[in-house]
Amino acid sequence: MTHVRRNVWELGGKWADPILWYARAVGAMQARPIKDKTSWKFYAAMHGMYQPLWHALGYLSATPQLPSSTVVKKFWKQCQHGSWYFLPWHRGYLLAFEANVRAAVVDLGGPATWALPYWNYFKSGQSALPAAFNTPTWPDPGVNPLYVEQRYGPNNDSNVHVPLTDVDLQAMSEPHFTGVSTGGSPGFGGVDTGFSHGGQTHGGIETQPHDWVHGLVGGSDPNPPGLPGLMSDPDTAALDPIFWLHHANIDRLWASWNHSATTHKNPTASTWLDGPASVGQRAFVMPMPDGTTWKYKPSELVHLADLNYKYDSLSPAGVAVAPAVLGGEAVSTEPDVELVGANEETVTVRSTAASQVRLDTAMRRSVTAGFSAGPAADVADASPDRVFLNLENVRGQSDASAFRVYVGVPDGDDVEAHPDLLAGSVAPFGLRKATQSDGEHAGQGLNFVFDITRIVSHLHAADSFDVEHLPVRIVPVRELPDEQQVSIGRISIFRQRS
Repeated sequence: MTHVRRNVWELGGKWADPILWYARAVGAMQARPIKDKTSWKFYAAMHGMYQPLWHALGYLSATPQLPSSTVVKKFWKQCQHGSWYFLPWHRGYLLAFEANVRAAVVDLGGPATWALPYWNYFKSGQSALPAAFNTPTWPDPGVNPLYVEQRYGPNNDSNVHVPLTDVDLQAMSEPHFTGVSTGGSPGFGGVDTGFSHGGQTHGGIETQPHDWVHGLVGGSDPNPPGLPGLMSDPDTAALDPIFWLHHANIDRLWASWNHSATTHKNPTASTWLDGPASVGQRAFVMPMPDGTTWKYKPSELVHLADLNYKYDSLSPAGVAVAPAVLGGEAVSTEPDVELVGANEETVTVRSTAASQVRLDTAMRRSVTAGFSAGPAADVADASPDRVFLNLENVRGQSDASAFRVYVGVPDGDDVEAHPDLLAGSVAPFGLRKATQSDGEHAGQGLNFVFDITRIVSHLHAADSFDVEHLPVRIVPVRELPDEQQVSIGRISIFRQRS
């Protein structure tokens, strides 16, 4: 049987059968003890678990009856971030979760055809939190299992929605799945890593829209001590029932990227196909409703038809697209990446932060050699070069501390007067973990990469690409409390030629 994942906004009403059965199954899983491998909390802990935060948010008692250390080591803290395994690991996570929810639905008398809906916040009129998640009441007795108090939204006022001014689909035009960790494009799917529970550099689709939607939905409690919303932190995100509909949409976008162009191919390297277990690292494993453990690798997850599910639409933003003819394997070549310039000191992000990136004159000529005085879009398309802005070693204590990045705005000018110079925006999902000195990356923080080819082309055509420096402005989306201050270790510019 092929199960069809459908748009949650188009199921037929607030409490259409698929969402009502989801709520009932969620309630059943939430009632199971955390030691039960099919319980809600056990599945959430597989994505991430930080006991002090779970305690503070009320999801763990003072004396919890946790699984054995052997079970914890095998199953918990598996999620792949900042890694080329980000997409396949989460696809397997969704499949196993969906199977467990479907089993609960059937046990409650529901249909065996149930499938997980997705939330396409890009489609017109569908950027608000689906209504069934936004109220403590529901058709059955008791509190709605889909309702979460710790969702504060983009303005921390509990008005949960996804403002499309900050979220985009630019990653869908990224030509290569695998990126580089040396300053160039991080690719559509991420950089080549081993098992990575929290890597430094996120791939294109992970950065946008994945990370942003997490931060926008979760936000942080405006009252002291300002704890994060569940969705804002990787160690609590999967406790929120909306997490799964968001990730179903990210999975759908991967399928759409594969489907939309003959050049959009998944990696063919054995280390990706066979997963980290093939090199002696942790295997990807999921507990199934029949008591078995499913061990999987990325090569088993690339074709939806083999997995017995599909999406009702692969259009990224809800506009019809023609299916592509899929060709052979992608040819992977290592791009030529070189440093153009960097700033000289750490930048602390407050109400607004600026930095001047000093450019090497010879490198500047190299970057702009392919640019002419023609229209920016045409120039960028014609040039073999791409230019990337890197924010390196970003550190802070709040994953909800979002900010926008502008390049080339003249000193003293209002950034809002220059929307064409917006390089992109950052929602640092995983920032707290990456800042901890005892964490996986010893407090090195996160790296964020922006393709600024279009901006450099525009500045060059307008004869305002300064040979000595390039101004970069960091603007928080909302005011950052002192305890949430964000620092950027270095701002750098790289040129990439494939």
